Amino acid sequence: MSNAAAGAIDHHHDPSTSTGIPNKKLLWWAFLASDCMFFGALISTHLVYRLNPPPGNAEPTKIFDIELTSFSTFILLMSSLMMALAVNAIQRGQLKSMRNSLLTTIFFGCIFLGCQVYEFAHFVHEKKMTLSNSLFGSTFYTLTGTHGTHVAIGVLILGLMYVRSFKSASPASGGWGEFLKTLVHVAAMCVAIGLTFIFIVPAGIGLAKGHGSVAEFFSHNLMPLLGLLGAGGVMTWFARAHEAVDFGERNAIDVEAVGLYWHFVDIVWIIIFTAVYLLEYV
Repeated sequence: MSNAAAGAIDHHHDPSTSTGIPNKKLLWWAFLASDCMFFGALISTHLVYRLNPPPGNAEPTKIFDIELTSFSTFILLMSSLMMALAVNAIQRGQLKSMRNSLLTTIFFGCIFLGCQVYEFAHFVHEKKMTLSNSLFGSTFYTLTGTHGTHVAIGVLILGLMYVRSFKSASPASGGWGEFLKTLVHVAAMCVAIGLTFIFIVPAGIGLAKGHGSVAEFFSHNLMPLLGLLGAGGVMTWFARAHEAVDFGERNAIDVEAVGLYWHFVDIVWIIIFTAVYLLEYV
């Protein structure tokens, strides 16, 4: 049997455990099982409230922007595809391909979060739908906001996974110097993520919908754009100055475990999109 074939088997079977399943994967499955019950309760509560709406409650079809939500759903599905490609790449020992797939997944996740930020702002400022003045609003924000938090956590985990795949190639480096370089990279990643889905994506959606001009977009988002470019420059420098020397096929189980979480988040959103959005139009 070739080394590659043996490595492929090791990714899915761990003889050191009684179940044959790696402990990391088993832990993630246990966590996701508890999350299933959590989201199941939230979705059920929302559906029960929607079956018996109080008088004067907000009409969802007059509030939702189904085109925007469909677009963000498509983006999240594409991020799930890129996550699967990242897992496949690390299992084959293709580290560069894994990094590119992880970065694309992070980028798509930021676009999805940006769409949610724009949607929530639209609901509050234009439709006046808040947690306190609408029964539908209370269940809707709790459900979709909780899911958005899961996506944001997933994006940060993926960012840390990407950072972890780099290590200084210089044998003399290490200690606090290595720690500070990694800290700078993590900070740059967080800045890029935050600026993308808090400022730039919502502003871009508003521009696409005819709210404002291109000049206003750049004038209002000049600092976020400069910050994003600066964060990207720091990450590019870090990637060029460092090479992976301790991250490879043996870490495939780590990437696969994070992939389980990301796929779970995507599946939950498909259920939310169907139960919360699409059913209102049936």
